[in-house]
Amino acid sequence: MEDILALVLIFGGGACIALSFSPIGRALADRIRGKSAGTGADELRAEVAEHKQALADELEAVRRELGELAERVDFTERLLAKNRDGERLAPPRG
Repeated sequence: MEDILALVLIFGGGACIALSFSPIGRALADRIRGKSAGTGADELRAEVAEHKQALADELEAVRRELGELAERVDFTERLLAKNRDGERLAPPRG
């Protein structure tokens, strides 16, 4: 049992040390300290904002199309109901 624990501590500790000196570890440390990621972050934020705006525009277009489709369905249902009522109330042919 102690052998397994020793192996886990040795390899786990080595992995933590290697991770702390890697770019991922440095980025994580900067994030914890509250530093920004640098100039790349501003570009990324601008790209995300553009993507968000494009998605919002596309969503608005889909909402308009859905509203138009709902109006068409409503009109069709009223037209069909009018035809059915007209046939039902028409005098019988003899």
